[in-house]
Amino acid sequence: MKYVFVLAGCCLFVPIASIACAQSAPAKKNTATKKTNPAFAVIEEDPSLPRVLILGDSISIGYTLPLRKQLEGKANVVRPATNCAYSRNGVKHIGKWLGDRPWDVIHFNFGLHDLKHVVEGAKIVPLGTEGCHRLETEAGYEANLRKLVAKLKNSGAELIWCSTSPVPPGARGRIPGDEKRYNQIAATVMQENGIAINDLHKMATGRLNEIQKKADVHFTPAGSQELARMLAPLILEKLSAIAARQ
Repeated sequence: MKYVFVLAGCCLFVPIASIACAQSAPAKKNTATKKTNPAFAVIEEDPSLPRVLILGDSISIGYTLPLRKQLEGKANVVRPATNCAYSRNGVKHIGKWLGDRPWDVIHFNFGLHDLKHVVEGAKIVPLGTEGCHRLETEAGYEANLRKLVAKLKNSGAELIWCSTSPVPPGARGRIPGDEKRYNQIAATVMQENGIAINDLHKMATGRLNEIQKKADVHFTPAGSQELARMLAPLILEKLSAIAARQ
């Protein structure tokens, strides 16, 4: 069927479908940008203060801001504007993260992403998913850490390794206790290279009901504040040792 419009003696045939399409034009997509995590903001560094680099996954992202507050006026606390994720990702991007300016202290961790279960790529899947496996084998994890440590030592900075935090029961895609095996591998590598260890796993264990989310590897905001409180003295100790040598 067609509608017939008469305009000044002329006939105009317009298909109904055309009218329908005109009436149902799709709505414009929401182009609002995703809010950036404030921990990723580029800070204005004080050139008179030492530089501290934080490398790690979302656990470190959580304690970055409270750590900056803890060290305000004592150090510039910087981190990449990203989740550093798993150790192979660290090997790939460490040069970019180090940049071309010297660091006084580098605090680093990789682990929770290495031991998560995946099928393809690096996206976590529930335990028991057909064909799932840990993202990185124990042997691969050790090899990656050794590559990272070699590059970090070349930076000339004082290094602090942070042990991987506890995996609680029910955490998606991870088996509680796996982090202990990966931490032992990391501890061996760090001890062989004379690198200080921030045993965050030990400090957090026993307090998880207070500071960690239920069935989740992440910490509450109050928990992240507590992790920063634990970390700050270790960094200040390293900075004091540097100052004493100068």
